[in-house]
Amino acid sequence: MSDQHQSRFADRHIGPNAAAVATMLDVIGVATLDELAAKALPAGILDALGADGVAPGLEGLPAPATEEESLAELRALADSNTTAVSMIGQGYFDTFTPAVLRRNILENPAWYTAYTPYQPEISQGRLEVLLNFQTMVSDLTGLEMANASMLDEGTAAAEAMTLMHRATKSKTNRLLVDTDVYSQTAAVLATRAEPLGIEIVTVDLRQGLPDGEFFGVIVQLPGASGQVADWSALISAAHERGALVAVGADLLALTLITPPGEIGADVAFGTSQRFGVPMGFGGPHAGYLAVHAKHARQLPGRLVGVSVDADGAPAYRLALQTREQHIRRDKATSNICTAQVLLAVMAAMYASYHGARGLTAIARRVHGHASAIAGALGDALVHDKYFDTVLARIPGRADDVVTAAKAKGVNLWRVDADHVSVSCDEATTDEHVAAVLDAFGVPAADPADAGIVTRTSEFLTHPAFNSYRTETEMMRYLRALADKDIALDRSMIPLGSCTMKLNAAAEMEPITWPEFGRQHPFAPASDNPGLRKLIADLQDWLTGITGYDQISLQPNAGSQGEYAGLLAIKAYHVSRGDTDRDLCLIPSSAHGTNAASAALAGMRVVVVACRENGDVDLDDLRAKIAEHADRVAALMITYPSTHGVYEHDVADICAAVHDVGGQVYVDGANLNALVGLARPGRFGGDVSHLNLHKTFCIPHGGGGPGVGPVAVRSHLAPFLPGHPLADELPDDHTVSAAPYGSASILPITWAYIRMMGADGLREATLTAIASANYVARRLDEYYPVLYTGENGMVAHECILDLRGITKDTGVTVDDVAKRLADYGFHAPTMSFPVAGTLMVEPTESESLAEVDAFCDAMIAIRAEIDRVGSGEWPVDDNPLRGAPHTAECLLVAQWDHPYTREQAAYPLGKGFRPKMWPPVRRIDGAYGDRNLVCSCPPVEAFA
Repeated sequence: MSDQHQSRFADRHIGPNAAAVATMLDVIGVATLDELAAKALPAGILDALGADGVAPGLEGLPAPATEEESLAELRALADSNTTAVSMIGQGYFDTFTPAVLRRNILENPAWYTAYTPYQPEISQGRLEVLLNFQTMVSDLTGLEMANASMLDEGTAAAEAMTLMHRATKSKTNRLLVDTDVYSQTAAVLATRAEPLGIEIVTVDLRQGLPDGEFFGVIVQLPGASGQVADWSALISAAHERGALVAVGADLLALTLITPPGEIGADVAFGTSQRFGVPMGFGGPHAGYLAVHAKHARQLPGRLVGVSVDADGAPAYRLALQTREQHIRRDKATSNICTAQVLLAVMAAMYASYHGARGLTAIARRVHGHASAIAGALGDALVHDKYFDTVLARIPGRADDVVTAAKAKGVNLWRVDADHVSVSCDEATTDEHVAAVLDAFGVPAADPADAGIVTRTSEFLTHPAFNSYRTETEMMRYLRALADKDIALDRSMIPLGSCTMKLNAAAEMEPITWPEFGRQHPFAPASDNPGLRKLIADLQDWLTGITGYDQISLQPNAGSQGEYAGLLAIKAYHVSRGDTDRDLCLIPSSAHGTNAASAALAGMRVVVVACRENGDVDLDDLRAKIAEHADRVAALMITYPSTHGVYEHDVADICAAVHDVGGQVYVDGANLNALVGLARPGRFGGDVSHLNLHKTFCIPHGGGGPGVGPVAVRSHLAPFLPGHPLADELPDDHTVSAAPYGSASILPITWAYIRMMGADGLREATLTAIASANYVARRLDEYYPVLYTGENGMVAHECILDLRGITKDTGVTVDDVAKRLADYGFHAPTMSFPVAGTLMVEPTESESLAEVDAFCDAMIAIRAEIDRVGSGEWPVDDNPLRGAPHTAECLLVAQWDHPYTREQAAYPLGKGFRPKMWPPVRRIDGAYGDRNLVCSCPPVEAFA
């Protein structure tokens, strides 16, 4: 290694050093990492290193850069972008992120490295803020129930469509969509409707309802043109005809305008982007979806609820079920399995910081600037009712006006040759207004009175939105919340299937740069050559790494990448006249989103059995293929398998599907076990999605953001996601609101690949495999490892089988998971893919000391289990069943348990690791589902 300043980034990213790796390999029983790979992976798919010592597919990567060099290159890319004044609107608005939120949330690993709150006892901080988010949305929309965020506004609209379709139980499949809905929203609706047989009728609903039956109506408030329409009569008329109505509503506008719930709307959807979250060339942003209480159980996505813990104290958890809301495999109504937690946290805290009065003041200032422009436009003004966006009719002059504004550093929205739209936002100034009027060639005049201020109801009255006006108060609130959570800044998070690795500060730093963050996704391409170069680099690098030919970065979650890949397969078959191919073969071990995505893509799911060792049952697969040969559209397979094993039959499995004309979808969830070793696009895959928030270091952010690019072989490339507002892309198959999805976080993955280089990426994969096999060897005698490959090896994760232990002792996986919190650890993945098991994934970033500490904790817990099994401790009163233990529960005069306070709090002694006190005891999930409370309870509840 050279001097410390110029040290190899891979040595910072990879936890175990050479000596630690040697120790692990000795325990595993192999001499080298390459020998481990040769024993774990099938020889038929393992890539041999080239003559230059570089793994195939990685030859195109530049030599690894240091952190300083990478940041300098990213700075050059950022500097080549133009940070124009954006007055484009169309669902994306400039906003000011309060510095206290940027520093203490967006730049704080306590918030951005956390995982989905599946262990609610050690996730109370982010659960509280998500409850604030739900309350904020509910208050502003006038609807009783909101979920904990959606991926973006477009997908929120699509979920509103399917929710209305379910809730009405209507016999018709017709949906009315207003002509003034955002173009990108209409495009996502069209994509999602077609496979489900929903017929979209686009009509100007300001003229009233057309004839015929329909199950639902979707309108925008304000509309894409800026017009604020009164939809109350239309909603009443739709209800009289048995239909439901969804309103795409701007949350800032709702501080002034009567909210959808108060005019009878059944659903509200939209985005919280303008609440302090940068435009970021399209994302990530937290969408929202809100409904009346009677439709609460139809809500897709995550819903945070209030329950009680073992001592009766209020506590938060994910409500209605412990995992994803509606992932019911082939019976799924949604494939949403992630949210935009980090961005929902940002938006909720923005509302807390400003409060109702502050938000209303911002809205009035925005509206005031729009009114000033409207007054000066005079007869050119198209709509006299508007909030932030005015539409001007200037026959034949649109291009001239847009060009003139551009020369003054302002981007306007050219609607067509005769119309220009101007949107104001929090960042708009009097100088910007003057520049716009200059571009139109009109003098300033008195502001026009739009008469839209009609809201009379109160909102954001809860103390959560009225207690943190000063920076001191907000800083302390955020610190107090973060102290209730376990994130990667405190402990390894050994969640199998989730790959919780280091999110390096050097990777994270550029996402807050304004040259990336303040880019509108529909700005002229000349404004963002740096971002486009970064996107092109990533596309080249990721196709090389995976062995595919082309990739789309549009899908903003793994589930959306799955969906896009299946749509590509379906469109490919249709293009060849194979319209009957509608079956998707899915192994029984697959993640629920696989079947959910297939169902939403209009495919019928046929489940393929697995053998006792967890591998796909090749005989059953061949039988299913023979039975359905002409109908097989695709096989979805996760590789390595969901069981954490490299199946040796993978080439035969792919070939069997290809032989009958089907396509192979290789789920990229476990790609961290393949990079630099094997390429799915070369060992049989036709399409894969990649989880950039797993393998490629975008942080999980408490359960989102994510990015799920979809990579394909060349024959599927014509069917990748397009976008109607990106000239370089086709118009169809749009799956996200923005052309490049969550573009502002792509610099993280760019920096990771740029700094690791070919050798570093391969070394990371090999070390992750070594760490998992080391854990499997150390723990196998205490908790049997359920599945291994042909040579007794696992891949990057291993499944610990507790079913026998539970049968013998009564101690459950829940008990072990909760007890780990007392040891200072986050639990592994519980009961997936096999009930009664724990799936452990250490990743390459954890040091041998941390991995050993986890193993020591698990071994100590097994000793505790044995004391229960021997009868020393009762099944219903022992440190496992009592876990987790709060400080408060120990500070009682009378301790009535057969174990000591010290055994409860410091099971391996006070010197084991820093004590993290869980803020609540074990939470009663059933109580929370029976008594559904999903907005901030009154402060008296916490007395």
